[in-house]
Amino acid sequence: MTEQPPVKVTIAYCAECGYEPQALSLAEYLMREFKNDLGSIELIPWYEGSFDVSVGPDLVHSMYRDGGFPENLAIGEKVRAQLQPA
Repeated sequence: MTEQPPVKVTIAYCAECGYEPQALSLAEYLMREFKNDLGSIELIPWYEGSFDVSVGPDLVHSMYRDGGFPENLAIGEKVRAQLQPA
């Protein structure tokens, strides 16, 4: 049985727009929900109104594509799916 590689979550948010609270809220939720199961959570201050969330290599939410901020539970489901053995 091969071990799953650690899952990395990346949150790129518009710093100049003041989206830090949403990014930090999502990061806190993921840390509490998944504890040691995640490889890392990366926060990337960005610009131009962005708020993008990637789970592993997959872009699971983009403010440009999907509009608004993602629900923490929806991102949690995407992470849980990545953590499941193939």
